[in-house]
Amino acid sequence: MSVSTHSPHLVSRLEQYLQLTKPRVVALIVFTAAIGMLLATDEAVPITILLCGSIGIWLVAGAAAAVNCLVEQKIDALMARTRARPLPLGRVSTPETLVFSGVVGGVGLTLLYVLVNPLTMWLTLATFVGYAIVYTVILKPLTPQNIVIGGASGAMPPVLGWAAVTGEVSHEALLLFLIIFAWTPPHFWALALYRKNEYAKAEIPMLPVTHGDKFTRLHVLLYTIILFAVSMLPFAVRMSGWLYAVGALILGGVFLFYALRIWLDYSDALARHTFRYSIVYLFLLFALLLLDHYLPPAPVP
Repeated sequence: MSVSTHSPHLVSRLEQYLQLTKPRVVALIVFTAAIGMLLATDEAVPITILLCGSIGIWLVAGAAAAVNCLVEQKIDALMARTRARPLPLGRVSTPETLVFSGVVGGVGLTLLYVLVNPLTMWLTLATFVGYAIVYTVILKPLTPQNIVIGGASGAMPPVLGWAAVTGEVSHEALLLFLIIFAWTPPHFWALALYRKNEYAKAEIPMLPVTHGDKFTRLHVLLYTIILFAVSMLPFAVRMSGWLYAVGALILGGVFLFYALRIWLDYSDALARHTFRYSIVYLFLLFALLLLDHYLPPAPVP
């Protein structure tokens, strides 16, 4: 009876802690980090590096997400898309979240330091501080450019993966960083456009709140154009081949189409579709990089 009584409660508690880590967001982080590992070498990535690197980055990213939830719990309670998170509902307390984040993040950093390499650990720690402290505590409530500046932390995962395998940060890793850095503003501003009233209610100075819809729509288009150009750099420096180039042109063309429509004929439904497509876009773009990397080289005539 004791096991049957406590098991559902235990499962429910674990689910609440899992929700603190923003699992869908972290899944994309770990995916791009793993792609960074696989792109960093033409040889097979050692299984210890691949597994421990991915798990360590996952744990630290989850800890950073928990800190974000902790700092923003009052804001989350005001917004429809976040009010069901564990902290606003009172299902997890502030001290529990602090302990959970500290333990999970500490285990992740230790794993990276001991079983991967110190550089990856230090870069991951810097990413944690950049997201949990610099972005969440300082930038987000202070400036409408929070996404642009804070996007550096979100763009780090492939660099972490690259460093895990090579022990260094090369220009190829920085290109992967640059792609996500350019992707972040149109991705989040599309969300901010159709969630503008909620951000205003929470007094978060997102771009549509401070500068209006028209200004934001223009910047979605401009940053999407920048992203389109940046996404072609791996092909330009011969980091990738024609498969990636053609795929990037198609994926980027669709993104540009969405951004152009947002500029010319805005609707909340269109912004919502653009936000969702942006996630698919990033996933497919990095998948194309990986597929292109493992294609056999074309025969020389």
